[in-house]
Amino acid sequence: MLTPKQKELLMLIHERIQETGVPPSFDEMKEALNLKSKSGIHRLITALEERGFIRRLRHRARALEVVKLPEDIALKHTPSSGMALSSTAAPGNAGPFAAPMDPMSHHPPMNSLHSGGPRLPAIDESIEVPVMGRIAAGVPISAIEHHTHSIGVPPDLLTKGEHFALEVQGDSMVDAGILDGDTVIIRRTNTANNGDIVVALIDDEEATLKRLRKKGDSIALEAANPAYETRIFGPDRVKVQGRLIALIRRY
Repeated sequence: MLTPKQKELLMLIHERIQETGVPPSFDEMKEALNLKSKSGIHRLITALEERGFIRRLRHRARALEVVKLPEDIALKHTPSSGMALSSTAAPGNAGPFAAPMDPMSHHPPMNSLHSGGPRLPAIDESIEVPVMGRIAAGVPISAIEHHTHSIGVPPDLLTKGEHFALEVQGDSMVDAGILDGDTVIIRRTNTANNGDIVVALIDDEEATLKRLRKKGDSIALEAANPAYETRIFGPDRVKVQGRLIALIRRY
């Protein structure tokens, strides 16, 4: 739920971008909402960003993008491009509304980690990637499950080849920026270089997400959390199933 001020600011930004292609300045926002300082606008924008309604884009000269509208408003508003905004729009599948933002805004986008180039695709450009269950970033769990559902992924996140996604469970890779609940995008491959974060299948039974190190004839699977020990296996016990190329995080 949004507060009245949050909803008022969101609609001001949305309507101004629809009309002129650029959002209002911070001064214009402050005046329109009858606030005494820009700090109040910063707090409102941060709240809208945390709730997934807007996004700040450092890749496009600190642009501001409207991701979605509240449900009671979204049904009444359709963008001029013909794409309907939806309250279920994923953070990685943002709509086309972006324009330069006030230079005082310098925060990076919070909704996803992006390994691609500066262009963010529109909704209809996303590519369906199968989600193959959960992967342990902690104690290994059962081997990769069957296809459970699919997720729309911006093509800028993908490389050549076949891809699949896994939902992360556990905290052993937190120092590598991979958190419990993240969705990791994996390029299917059976080879990897030293230092790559891979999906490793142990003894054909257990799958885990770890950093791969080759030490002579042994394979080490390293965690990125000092609470977990590095596990070392013989070369015939570990099979690489894929290499991490990106992750998606929702707030």
